[in-house]
Amino acid sequence: MKLQTLSEVNIERAARRPVIVITDTANGDQRLVKANDIASDPLRAELSKQLRMGKSGMIEAAGKKLFLNVYAPTARLVIVGAVHISQALAPLARSLDYDVTVVDPRTAFASPERFPDVPLIAEWPDVALPPLNVDHYTAFVAVTHDPKIDDPALLHAFARDCFYIGALGSRKTHAKRAERLKAQGASDADIARIHAPIGLNIGAVSPSEIAVSIMAEITAELRLPKENVKEQAA
Repeated sequence: MKLQTLSEVNIERAARRPVIVITDTANGDQRLVKANDIASDPLRAELSKQLRMGKSGMIEAAGKKLFLNVYAPTARLVIVGAVHISQALAPLARSLDYDVTVVDPRTAFASPERFPDVPLIAEWPDVALPPLNVDHYTAFVAVTHDPKIDDPALLHAFARDCFYIGALGSRKTHAKRAERLKAQGASDADIARIHAPIGLNIGAVSPSEIAVSIMAEITAELRLPKENVKEQAA
């Protein structure tokens, strides 16, 4: 890799922006495609697929063999609410290589004993969330059932364009949540981004089963094409 290309890759990675380096295996020619340029690139379908999967790989295009070297940020999971579901969800997400943080101002819940080896922030969302630099490669889950905690957290997630936003609660609970969030400036498009009831409908009952359903839904949102995600949710 040329020094200039490497330098550009490092800049994008430091900013947590995905980037793909395309190498012609016949002659070694390389070009770099940044995330904002993928949609207009001649190889956009192939680039989008490899980026979605988070994997590098070989493709053939226009009679050429090209290696796509994918540099995607490590996915994050921010869990707002140190509840029983979170105790199952945090280690499950870590086993899938997510960087996990749990936020809950209630110190009786957000304790190291309940969440060993998981970063905990026992502060209100307005204090806890800004330093985390939540971004598009962040999955965001609100599970406290307390509007004073969940609502400002969800507003933050909207503003930071998280790839997944989920909130615990029934459809009736979510309808009331939507009214509150709209009163605080959320748009219909923002509300539509919330996965609620949270998780894929697999008949989950226990906290551990609900955690599996949540991670399954997050994985679908991250890996599947958007039309397939809609089919999963239907």
